[in-house]
Amino acid sequence: MKRLHVHVAVDDLAASIKFYSALFAAEPSVAKDDYAKWMLDDPRVNFAISARGATPGLNHLGVQVESADELAEMSERLQKLDTDVVAEMGTACCYAKSDKYWATDPQGIAWETYHTLDSIPVFGGQEASGCCVPEPAVAQVSSCIPVKAKPASGCCS
Repeated sequence: MKRLHVHVAVDDLAASIKFYSALFAAEPSVAKDDYAKWMLDDPRVNFAISARGATPGLNHLGVQVESADELAEMSERLQKLDTDVVAEMGTACCYAKSDKYWATDPQGIAWETYHTLDSIPVFGGQEASGCCVPEPAVAQVSSCIPVKAKPASGCCS
């Protein structure tokens, strides 16, 4: 079964955790100094927030899958689109090791499809990086992100 993923960049993590905990009637399932995540079943969503210097607001959307087969199915769907698809296998990002594919919608919103393989103790491959989102093909976002399947320095590599 697939789960919607929403990631929002925030200015004040503590205030945002308080707000979203009240909204969802649940404490985060993961809480770090710069990141929090709720794995909710009602609504079925993986909702994450981070305070890592990105412009506040929607960071990216995604679909989290539960198996390699579901990820392969999502990859096939993305390959049919008229957009670049970025593959990241075994990548370290958001305190997790995952296989993922990224695509950008016509409005410039990054969409992540991914299968989480394991949790890790750091935000990403390089703790100093503040990113995991590929650069949209149709719009620039003010953060450090890979460009069209080629990783930029310091990003989730």
